[in-house]
Amino acid sequence: MSTLRMAAVAAEFGRDLEEDFAIVERLIKEAGEQGVQLLALPEACLGGYLLSLDDDADLDAGPPPLALDGPEIARLAALAGGMTVVAGYCEADGDSRYNSVVCVTGDGVLGNHRKVHQPLSEDASYASGDQFHAFDTPVGRIGMMICYDKAFPESARALALDGAQIGVCVSAWPGARTSPAADLANDRWKRRFDLFDRARALENQMVWVSANQAGTFGSLRFVGSAKVVDPGGEILADTGVTAGIAVAELDVAQALETARRSMGHLRDRRPETYDLTTGLSTGAVKA
Repeated sequence: MSTLRMAAVAAEFGRDLEEDFAIVERLIKEAGEQGVQLLALPEACLGGYLLSLDDDADLDAGPPPLALDGPEIARLAALAGGMTVVAGYCEADGDSRYNSVVCVTGDGVLGNHRKVHQPLSEDASYASGDQFHAFDTPVGRIGMMICYDKAFPESARALALDGAQIGVCVSAWPGARTSPAADLANDRWKRRFDLFDRARALENQMVWVSANQAGTFGSLRFVGSAKVVDPGGEILADTGVTAGIAVAELDVAQALETARRSMGHLRDRRPETYDLTTGLSTGAVKA
């Protein structure tokens, strides 16, 4: 048996890149001291998220745009060293800006994902990605997504069908915008965050590592709740609504084999029955 020690972070990040890198360095060091091999940092941890998701979001200059092959991502890789690190950033590609997440080790970039699904007014700041794919890393085959992506079952399913053993979702998931709970632990958007994490792991029978922003930024109050979930949908480690690192150890290959042995959700699919473009009743929504 070969176990993997993995961790998901809930932490607060802002616009100051130097301060963000100092936090990242501290978190990598702390995770390394606990023997972590795979570390997931939040969405937009390099440069901060948007100040709000309201219609005036375009008044926010937004996080600094970074090139995938630029010095900042190289700096992140150098900090990662022998650890596999996943982190969110604003990706610059020509005149376009993407809400992206990158996976690195000391050897460089292993994978990159541009957020496909954009909530509320986020599309005023970012272009949209157009694919989900898994890739190989020293800790196993990984698939990445960002925040609202996990609200769509197809996202995680596409990664699972591409062989992802571990789904890593990085987020800047806030509490409810209307009638917020005084205690974030009771917030309805926090419950949704947790439900999506557990459902995506269970329906695809994959390990799920979920990082999130914590604290506040602009008008947003983030729910934290970074966690590691096993292929049965059980939470192995969770930070709660405060900042912290959720660390769990698991034999990933064995866990997947056990979960899929009797009821293999990927194996038992019936794709021919899922065509939503035909046979719909009146009033149904077409794909």
